[in-house]
Amino acid sequence: MARMHTRRRGSSGSDKPAADEPPEWSDVDADQIEDRVVELAEQGYEPSQIGMKLRDEGVTGTPIPDVKLATGKKVTEILEENDADSEFPEDLYNLMERAVRLREHVRSNPQDYQNKRALQNTESKVRRLVDYYRGDALEPDFKYSYDVAKQIVDE
Repeated sequence: MARMHTRRRGSSGSDKPAADEPPEWSDVDADQIEDRVVELAEQGYEPSQIGMKLRDEGVTGTPIPDVKLATGKKVTEILEENDADSEFPEDLYNLMERAVRLREHVRSNPQDYQNKRALQNTESKVRRLVDYYRGDALEPDFKYSYDVAKQIVDE
């Protein structure tokens, strides 16, 4: 896939191996995995961090290479079922956090044109994601602005 804000082509990466069932050595019960996912979410971990923790640490010492294969549900689906999901999607929140940091940097360094452009690109991505999530994961009348992002990030 091509880059959004440059003329370069995208970098190709490796794909996950095609698998229909979890490996034999990972024989953890799906209910235990779901309980651990909810527990990690309550500790403040984001869905991507939860997946990495389960991959590295596992539930009872046995690593879980893929939560979806082991439980039949994605991490975000498990969190939604147990009302432990965050108010904003993870990718949108991370981009808002970056936009706030860039805005504060540009305010204190007005001659930094490279970061002014980075701020424009980041806010453009945020607006695209807001349009994508509006009505589903966000309120139908949600509008992005720096003040709104600052308030969300500071909570």
